[in-house]
Amino acid sequence: MASSPPSDVQALSYEEARDELIRVVGELEQGSATLEQSLSLWERGEALASRCEEWLLGAKERLDAARKSVSE
Repeated sequence: MASSPPSDVQALSYEEARDELIRVVGELEQGSATLEQSLSLWERGEALASRCEEWLLGAKERLDAARKSVSE
């Protein structure tokens, strides 16, 4: 069962979540973290990626609504 993202992730703007996700991926790619640290980073990255997706889907919905109102 998937848990909800941490509240601090939910409060992030798209740009903040994206920038932190880039940092997390960089840390994981270095491969110097312990297994426990890597798992924690992975979970954080998943939450950040979900937050970015929420922002992008919301933006798409707003654009779709704007296009629809212009075409009516």
